[in-house]
Amino acid sequence: MATIEQRKNFFRLIFYFQNRRHTTSLATGDYREAEAIAGSVDRTLSLIRQGALVLPDGADLVAFVLSGGRQSQRPEPKRGAVETKSETPLLTLAEISQKYVAVQELGGMETASLYTVKIHLQHITATLGEFFPMQSLKQPDLQRHVQRRAVKPGQHGKPVQTATLKKELSSLRAMWNWAVASGFLDGPFPNKGLVFPKARQKPPFQTRAEIERRLQRVTTATEARELWDGLFLPADEVEELLDYVRDTASHPFIEPMFVFAAHTGARRSELMRVRAGDVDFESGFVLIREKKRDRGRETMRRVPMSERLVRCLTDWLVVHPGGPMLFARSERSVWSVKKHLSPVVITRDEATDHFRRTLAGGKWAVLRGWHVLRHSFISNCAAVGVDQRKIDSWSGHQTEDMRKRYTHLIPAQEREAMSLVFGRRVSTPENDS
Repeated sequence: MATIEQRKNFFRLIFYFQNRRHTTSLATGDYREAEAIAGSVDRTLSLIRQGALVLPDGADLVAFVLSGGRQSQRPEPKRGAVETKSETPLLTLAEISQKYVAVQELGGMETASLYTVKIHLQHITATLGEFFPMQSLKQPDLQRHVQRRAVKPGQHGKPVQTATLKKELSSLRAMWNWAVASGFLDGPFPNKGLVFPKARQKPPFQTRAEIERRLQRVTTATEARELWDGLFLPADEVEELLDYVRDTASHPFIEPMFVFAAHTGARRSELMRVRAGDVDFESGFVLIREKKRDRGRETMRRVPMSERLVRCLTDWLVVHPGGPMLFARSERSVWSVKKHLSPVVITRDEATDHFRRTLAGGKWAVLRGWHVLRHSFISNCAAVGVDQRKIDSWSGHQTEDMRKRYTHLIPAQEREAMSLVFGRRVSTPENDS
């Protein structure tokens, strides 16, 4: 489709043919005249694509379509006329995506984040098509993607959340900005004026007892899953979980990973990056290597170690298989087909699999993943009055929305706080029984 764009006092014509972008000045400042020329060019291009009009060998395409197929060469430019730009290769969505991912794989982006970006780009490709010419991307194209995804069932049959849609377009915008900086694209990302479905706030984190009471009124598996996604473990339940892991873990690295995550708030990806040398028993601190805080470089945060974590890591390092990483294995596991002769770093998929296998079949099987230990750590710190600045320092950068969702009080403490306001303890079913 031919389009026009105003540059100072004149319009220019932009059109695409055989994956190439062509531009030329129309030498007119009249909008209606420029629109009429664009419409004529569209009809000529359509005839060429249908085979009803043949482009002569060696013909100048711009001159040919502007003349409606009557002129095959450009006339000599008049004095003072604006020269037509030469045609430039037009890269498709698939081509730019491939280039962008290849650069990020060099280390510019965390592995888990890049994995998510690839998924986002796959969803966008499903809407636009892999041969979509990226330079022609307009706001209606993005709106079409939003509308398609908003009505399409997402994971576990749940509607795709507005936050997810915005993250997908953020990934596309990051790729677009990189392509502009690299000279593959030109212009700002065309996302102004996009309309999204009304966002729905995630439910607050809740204790197991709260969730089990609400499950009595839940009618769908999707609602139940959403409740369990917000499970929060008070400190005593965290210790009960760690005791269970200690007694049931099938590999020696599993318990130290659970204790480390529960007592430092480390993310799963951060567990994979901890080095044995990051543990300083003398100072009582451990370093956690980050990639989310600054995409341009790896940063670190320092977290004090609890007594249980010190004991657990001390025992683990006695039987550690060697190598630089804190969590590694050498023995045969469900993910390997042979015995490894040298230490092997635990991968993100192995960590997820071992988390589920360790907790399967018991009361802790409802835990959705490693992140429940992170937000339990943050919430328990807030519940005992740890300064918010220390919590932010220990857990890494958080947005204000994340901070509000994490830093709630334990239900009993919330009721106690309310009793201080009204001078008596708030009546609850638990107290009345």
